[in-house]
Amino acid sequence: LAVDAIVNAANSGMTGCWTPNHLCIDNAIHTFAGMQLRAECARIMEAQGHAEPTGQAKITGAWNLPARHVIHTVGPIANGRPTEEDGRLLAQCYESCLDLAAEHGLRSMAFCCISTGVFGFPQEEAAPIAVAAVRRWLGAHASDMTVVFDVFTDTDERLYADLLAIER
Repeated sequence: LAVDAIVNAANSGMTGCWTPNHLCIDNAIHTFAGMQLRAECARIMEAQGHAEPTGQAKITGAWNLPARHVIHTVGPIANGRPTEEDGRLLAQCYESCLDLAAEHGLRSMAFCCISTGVFGFPQEEAAPIAVAAVRRWLGAHASDMTVVFDVFTDTDERLYADLLAIER
């Protein structure tokens, strides 16, 4: 997407999914951004010296993507049964990404459905958390940030359309 930043649902190693042809968003972003993204993430992680904590965010260039930046966040691994803490951490992912975007003067960003893929956070529980976190953040900041929820499945599209009162 041609936005200031897209959000990557990353793993804690931050250098992308290393499973060839894996259908996760992390693999797609790193594949299409190019090796420069993996190299930039590796430099960040080497300097950091530890795995990326859940709920935080890092920003990189987008390299070969039409966006200007990629904001990486590690969502909670829910394995189909999210706890209250998982819900709090998921909301924190959205807030951390928005904070980082604002810090860098970005005005548009696209969120994927963080943690709903291989991390197993049920879509029906994740979507309301995501929308509420973004609405809360936008309401608390004098921001004209444009936020896109980029969905992957028909279920995601239905959930977000209902939550955002978008006619389909």
